[in-house]
Amino acid sequence: MAKRGGFPGGGMPGNMNNLMKQAQKMQRQMEESQRQLEEKEFTAQAGGGVVSVTVSGKKELTKISIDPDAVDPEDVEMLEDLIMAATNEALHQADEASANMMSGLTGGLGGLGGLPF
Repeated sequence: MAKRGGFPGGGMPGNMNNLMKQAQKMQRQMEESQRQLEEKEFTAQAGGGVVSVTVSGKKELTKISIDPDAVDPEDVEMLEDLIMAATNEALHQADEASANMMSGLTGGLGGLGGLPF
């Protein structure tokens, strides 16, 4: 009785085997790059440096620094806005670093245009 489906001889053709090896290598590189990214810190400032915020590559807030001159009891809203602006910028930096990392890892794939799906 003949086998249905699969490849003749029961094994993967050489090109498929090489593709699987490349995919595994790429996965290891992505995991290592992700680990390195998570160890990085991204710092941004607002209000000419009176508020400074640091986030990790995991996008966790790790430090806030506020110049005492920025604390005005009459204008708490301004301080809140400065903290929010600095935090958003630091998170943007982390996102950008992550996107650059992924671009570097997937750049050699050529858009997968040669694949049939």
